[in-house]
Amino acid sequence: MKTVLISILTLVSLVAFGQKATTIKAEIKVYGNCGTCKARIEKALDRTGIKTASWNTETKMLSVVYNSGKLTEQQIHNFIAEAGHDTDKAKAKDETYAKLPYCCLYRDHDHSGIIDGDHR
Repeated sequence: MKTVLISILTLVSLVAFGQKATTIKAEIKVYGNCGTCKARIEKALDRTGIKTASWNTETKMLSVVYNSGKLTEQQIHNFIAEAGHDTDKAKAKDETYAKLPYCCLYRDHDHSGIIDGDHR
């Protein structure tokens, strides 16, 4: 009886804890304009489970490497939206977006000709 109980507990442990976390690399479109946006987006992803995060100001693409055992890609989208930036899967709240510096307002302003870091 004791042997059966130990076998059952071992099997349950293997099933419950046997799932291995995978390191995933994702490319995510993140809307923003400048180096200030880059710093904010990357800082929003300075979290447990995210190994690297780098946003390109020209392509608007975020390259992120994360541990799928600790978080999901949707959570990454949500973290970015909480910082004030839209992705294709999560939109920043209007109140959060409105608090961004002028140079970072990507939704409804033409920023052509503005020098990176111009915080009017």
